[in-house]
Amino acid sequence: MELRHLRSFVAVADSGSISMAARRLNVTQPALSRQIQDLERDMGVRLFDRIGRRVILTGDGGDLLGRTRRVLADVDALQGRARALGGGEGGILRIGAPPQFIESALPEVLAAYRRARPGVEVQLVEDGANPLLRRVQHGELHLAVGVLRGEEGFQSRLLYPLRVLAVMSRGHRFAGRKSLRVTDLANETILMLAKGFQTRELFEEACQAAQLEPHVLLESRSPQSLVALAQAGLGVAIVPSVVKLDLSRIALAGLVHDGRPLGRWARVAWDSRRYLPSYAAEFIEELAKYMKRSYPGHRLKSTRDIARPRDTLVR
Repeated sequence: MELRHLRSFVAVADSGSISMAARRLNVTQPALSRQIQDLERDMGVRLFDRIGRRVILTGDGGDLLGRTRRVLADVDALQGRARALGGGEGGILRIGAPPQFIESALPEVLAAYRRARPGVEVQLVEDGANPLLRRVQHGELHLAVGVLRGEEGFQSRLLYPLRVLAVMSRGHRFAGRKSLRVTDLANETILMLAKGFQTRELFEEACQAAQLEPHVLLESRSPQSLVALAQAGLGVAIVPSVVKLDLSRIALAGLVHDGRPLGRWARVAWDSRRYLPSYAAEFIEELAKYMKRSYPGHRLKSTRDIARPRDTLVR
């Protein structure tokens, strides 16, 4: 069993297609098919069902996929540790963040980091906070950025306050309000982020506590899509303050629940049980330094109402 076969297995599982995985791995389709067949023979199980041009994980394949990811993550960590011991300057840094954070903050941070560490290859993954934490836990990512909740084995560093906002058209009846209670939205059409984003979870928890069942028009992974619909008067968008907003085109209000601003502090988190390369620690410092002088949504006064937690680490 070879490591390249395991990497091919993961690539095919993620792509759902031999041809797409072959392009990603820069190998021919027949060569990749042979690697998968060799791996199936070595493992003694069938990993995929072939349905037309698609490949679907079998039950055995699904069970082995998670284990394979952990093996490859451990191999990458071992290689990173070896490079550090040998004084190497290179490596791969895998970072996960929500799309709105990637848009609003990462370009400047990554540009500064690449100038300092040109030998490090940065790979980005876009997703909600919960899926990103799981990927850190599985060893697929070094770092995750977002409104993260405490998980056993994780450490984190506070970055910036995030407020849950209600965005609406300038002609909306609530336009001009600086804050809104969650219960004020009882009769409104709601536009909100898809499952997996902590902003959505904060809003849903507040709705449940208030015994409110929101009328949802759209769930989207794109906050900008939600804002565009709200601007057109098609509902109220529930988005985090990290989203870039044109205040000349929309109205917004900070959400309040149980007398307190609805929001949390965003963090960068990593798995304390795994080796963290020195270049990952340097990225954390670069990120924290940027957040001290500027952070997504810092021009919105409503973000300043989110109290800073006393803890700086999640254990």
